[in-house]
Amino acid sequence: MTELLHTPLHELHSELGARFAPFAGYDMPLRYEAGAVAEHNWTRASAGLFDVSHMGVLEVIGADAAVALETVVPSDLAGLSPGTSRYTVLPNDDGGIRDDLIVTRLDDDTFQLVVNAATKDADRAHLADRVGDRVRIDGFLDVGIIAVQGPAAVHVLAAHAPAIGAMVFGEQVNFPIAGVCCRVSRSGYTGEDGFELIVPADRLAAVAGALLADERVAPAGLGARDSLRLEAGLCLYGSDLDETTSPVEAGLRWVIQKRRREEGGFPGEQRILGELADGPGRRRVGLAPTGRRPVRPGTVLLVDGEEVGVVTSGTYGPTADAPVAMGYVTSGHHQVGTELVAAQRGREEPVAVATLPFVPHRYVR
Repeated sequence: MTELLHTPLHELHSELGARFAPFAGYDMPLRYEAGAVAEHNWTRASAGLFDVSHMGVLEVIGADAAVALETVVPSDLAGLSPGTSRYTVLPNDDGGIRDDLIVTRLDDDTFQLVVNAATKDADRAHLADRVGDRVRIDGFLDVGIIAVQGPAAVHVLAAHAPAIGAMVFGEQVNFPIAGVCCRVSRSGYTGEDGFELIVPADRLAAVAGALLADERVAPAGLGARDSLRLEAGLCLYGSDLDETTSPVEAGLRWVIQKRRREEGGFPGEQRILGELADGPGRRRVGLAPTGRRPVRPGTVLLVDGEEVGVVTSGTYGPTADAPVAMGYVTSGHHQVGTELVAAQRGREEPVAVATLPFVPHRYVR
């Protein structure tokens, strides 16, 4: 058995009473003593602190960096201003998704890529293969990442750097937090207003400790992260996105800006542009069970006994006070209100296609 990796905050998690679980090759905090529901609710009401240091941070450098990267992603990167970020995907040659990631333009010639833990080595190899002759790929950087999410997050961080309050969603600026220079982005994975801090690995525990000393901040683990992102209708790679799923099927057509739709020039463009023009054969949808029992990933969805889809994420949503789920259904069964049957563990339970997100986003635009 491969030994699980630790983030730079592993010792701090243990001191805080974390219960750990394997995730993407890392021993990650699942929940703390208060429990996942309490952490979820605290994040919605105040500020939760999440360790996301298992993710990878790369830098791609070169005068040709924007043009080169546009040959591997379908988004407009040339139009990004320094200090701004864009969510995008790495399509494969068949139009499926190798990974989803955040790209930030640091300056004219340097882009920062934050990629998922389970795919980060494959992502770096893919970039080296496709554009390594045109740019320099630095990484993975020796850093950790802290996400501070919730309505109090801006006030907590502004106590360290008042100008943080003027930032907008998708912006990244360097600020000192607890005496440490951090790359601070106004972004996150909960649907709440929040920030992600990229911090030198050897200073991460000091920054996290300083933030947790604020009574408005509480630690939160993977359990709360999952229920928060699902209520917000946000995808998890490996569950809602994979190498067979196109960005159009996933409801991510907005990552492909007008210029890229017109010019093409990215992997899988034939399938992706065809689905943009004609519609995909299946679509990601929200799913609302009518009872109190969550539907689990892998549950088959039926109409009149015929399989029309599958659940990819499902749990109980504390803020929604109801089970929440997402999945894929064949086009024609994707309209809000469509009644389906979830065939789960020998039981058939009614579900309905629901509007996403289940809980409104509170980003600061």
